Amino acid sequence: MSTAAGAGAPPPSLRTRLLRHVLAPLALIWLVGTVASALLANSFTQRAFDRSLLDDAYAIAANVRQGAGGLEFPLSSREVKAVLFDQLETVYFAVLREDGTMLAGNASLPAAALQEEQVYRFSDVRYRGHALRAVRLRLATPADFEVIAAQTVLSRSIMLRSALLYTLASQVALLLVLALWLGRVIRRELKPLAEFQQALDQRDARDLAPMRVQASSRDLQRLGGAVNDLLARVDQGVQAQHEFAGNVAHELRTPLAGIRALASYGLAQKDPGVWREQLAGIVQSEARASHLVDQLLALALADEARGSMPRQPVALDQLVRDTVLRFLPRADAAGVDLGAFGLEQPVTVQGQPQLIEGVLNNLIDNALRYGRPPAGEAAQVTVELAREGQGGAAHVVLSVLDNGPGIAAAQRQQLQQRWVQGREGERLGQGAGLGLGIVTRYAELLGARLELGPGPEGRGLRACLVFGPDIVTAVTALS
Repeated sequence: MSTAAGAGAPPPSLRTRLLRHVLAPLALIWLVGTVASALLANSFTQRAFDRSLLDDAYAIAANVRQGAGGLEFPLSSREVKAVLFDQLETVYFAVLREDGTMLAGNASLPAAALQEEQVYRFSDVRYRGHALRAVRLRLATPADFEVIAAQTVLSRSIMLRSALLYTLASQVALLLVLALWLGRVIRRELKPLAEFQQALDQRDARDLAPMRVQASSRDLQRLGGAVNDLLARVDQGVQAQHEFAGNVAHELRTPLAGIRALASYGLAQKDPGVWREQLAGIVQSEARASHLVDQLLALALADEARGSMPRQPVALDQLVRDTVLRFLPRADAAGVDLGAFGLEQPVTVQGQPQLIEGVLNNLIDNALRYGRPPAGEAAQVTVELAREGQGGAAHVVLSVLDNGPGIAAAQRQQLQQRWVQGREGERLGQGAGLGLGIVTRYAELLGARLELGPGPEGRGLRACLVFGPDIVTAVTALS
């Protein structure tokens, strides 16, 4: 149910999310800044109003005189109104003697008492139901007395509201203008991404050609590159599958047809000797078909393994020893002297054990199949592991040698291609021309190099897998 609910409410677009993440914090910051600015402006405004109120108190105090009966305040009510005139505010005052009795002004006008050594003090009070801002002023000339001046706070409130209103209005207007500008810029910057998405939506599933990306930013360029790399890998996989299917259909047709023909012919005969002969032919054709299937699967693995098999340290000496021991029974049965040299010291390279083993299997298999010398001479196949070069330029060479007929120099490069078979394979009717093609692809995946050349004394074939200095990780001197 939660999944259905989530599907019913699609997530917001990238443009909306960007605007939200930019404008929401900006609006909050501007709001806090506006309130802080308004409060700061109000503080300075209050100081100006307080200074004006203090000036009114000093103006009243300047009219206090020392008379025969003590302190006197000679101004009439009209004169006091002229001194304390304010167009918007109502102003109150009181003149108090030293003992606190009122000399003139509004009776019972409250104000905060002065502390010691304070000359004046401001306070907020209420008088006759009105909120007032008051100041109490203490003077010692012509005698000790105090003056209280107070006024309503209408102007102050209007000033604060106006500051908040105009500041907020200007900030909101700026925020709206910024939102419109950001929306337009983000829409323009995301347009290539939308076009890229639309192109992907409209592309046929079978079209794996690279996408054209109008990169307005490095991120979009990287995204387009990643998508094109993915399409290239998918295209390689699809081509490998098509090629594998075509290879299987093409190459297995002949041995399967031969098996069917042998079986049909045998069933039509009544002589057990013919049956045995046909069954032997079926076994031989099945072995050829199995070998072909193994090579096709190995080739498909090589195509799919491109870039997907991480390198790891491989003990090359141990791998060669195990592979040679595995081939010894077959070599003995075929009367071939199979040996190995250079395995006394450990050798480590960076690679994939399966691929290196696949290379060695194919090279030894080819040597056992086709490396037969002329009649009367013993067949020999030798696997060698050697180090060439010194220091940082040292590289390891894995070689398989035979004393057979060898391969002409003109054919060596050609035989590394798929489905190309040498004269010996054609004469023996074995193989499908995939062995060296598989070895070449494996060498490419390993970052190594396959070299074909004549054997010792110019006889036979020497197939070498060369591991460069960047692949060799631990090599000790080989004797």
